[in-house]
Amino acid sequence: MRNERKGGRILGGAVLALALGVGAATLQAQESRKALSSPVPTYPDVAKRMHLSGTVKVQVVIGADGRIKEKNFIGGHPVLVNAVEETLKNWKYAPASGETTTQLEFNFHP
Repeated sequence: MRNERKGGRILGGAVLALALGVGAATLQAQESRKALSSPVPTYPDVAKRMHLSGTVKVQVVIGADGRIKEKNFIGGHPVLVNAVEETLKNWKYAPASGETTTQLEFNFHP
């Protein structure tokens, strides 16, 4: 598959890596559809107090309307999983003719 560059984003199966400062999450996602809204989860205060770090992996099914229909968490500490789950409610992808399945990774580091 050929990658195309549009507006500073690499599309077509590329890996999106967004590094945010200390105390925030890093996001990696296999992009097959353009994310219109993909807020980064907030690093939970309780996780900060516990000096908790780690990765949350989740497989999502994106509906034709661009909303995430299903979430299957593959791994991650429950405190971090909760933060990701709340954030994914606000994710929105470009509409398509059918559903898309992709895996997302969120890396949390204090």
